Amino acid sequence: MVPTANVLDLHLGEPTKVAIAQTIIAGWTGRDKDAQLRHIRELEELGIKGPASTPVFYRVAARRLTTASAIEVSGEASSGEVEFVLLRYGGKLWVGVGSDHTDREAEAHGITLSKQMCDKPVATEFWEMADVVGHWDRLILRSTIFENGKPVLYQEGPVTTMLSPVDLLGLWNAPFDEGSVLFCGTLAARDGIRPAGRFEFELEDPVLGRRIAHGYDCVSLPVAG
Repeated sequence: MVPTANVLDLHLGEPTKVAIAQTIIAGWTGRDKDAQLRHIRELEELGIKGPASTPVFYRVAARRLTTASAIEVSGEASSGEVEFVLLRYGGKLWVGVGSDHTDREAEAHGITLSKQMCDKPVATEFWEMADVVGHWDRLILRSTIFENGKPVLYQEGPVTTMLSPVDLLGLWNAPFDEGSVLFCGTLAARDGIRPAGRFEFELEDPVLGRRIAHGYDCVSLPVAG
């Protein structure tokens, strides 16, 4: 059943109201096993155990998906990570960009729990996959954090760092029906994973000279105990 409580105003060629049926987070999707190992080691440095196998798919509540310009989190141990995002709508596959914002302290206790704790911001614009599949390997992901009030490049690399959309959907081994959303994995962070008060991210298409971008403030709520 499609949860009507989370209907997002997106731009799919034109303004469109999309009811989100399910949200899936794919982890450890890297094609480059060395780069994937580096990301696993980044997490291990934070006390987060690596996966038994890769990739891994986590389910989170559909209502976690948001296009808001700010999210609220518990404490100051969460951080964003840029990912290309797949959407099934109108019988078509669309691609956009989002942030799998995650509580890193909770991640040390359980990744599924940590994924569920934070909202998942996405940009409002999506491109039809058919328009980019011919030059998919040219698309670029990028994220920026703000430290001491200044922008710092946090992540940057081609989408080919991760498995292709076709491969990921094939490995999902479950229906990816109308209103389904899949976050498809991330890049290693420059100088390590760390929190920031603002996170900006984008998907660039240098072939067609366009990009999808979004940013959000991260409001930390006090942890009383």
